[in-house]
Amino acid sequence: MSMSISERVLTILESVAERDDLRQDIDIQLYDEHILDSLKTVELMIALSEAFNIEIAPASFERAQWSTPRLISAYVEQAVRA
Repeated sequence: MSMSISERVLTILESVAERDDLRQDIDIQLYDEHILDSLKTVELMIALSEAFNIEIAPASFERAQWSTPRLISAYVEQAVRA
């Protein structure tokens, strides 16, 4: 059985953030808690783009849309379905 989009996003996010506890609180504020910074955000964009074959343009990035694991998952799910 393959992983859901959300599970795959969380796996990639945990790898990029070098954390293994992000599934425990998918509403954690990634920037406020200093889990993601600008470099890790770019790394995450590239990893998600490659994993899901979607285009994530840094110019259209809005931090508020990517502030929690739940929001990142929703963003990717919408992009995959588009």
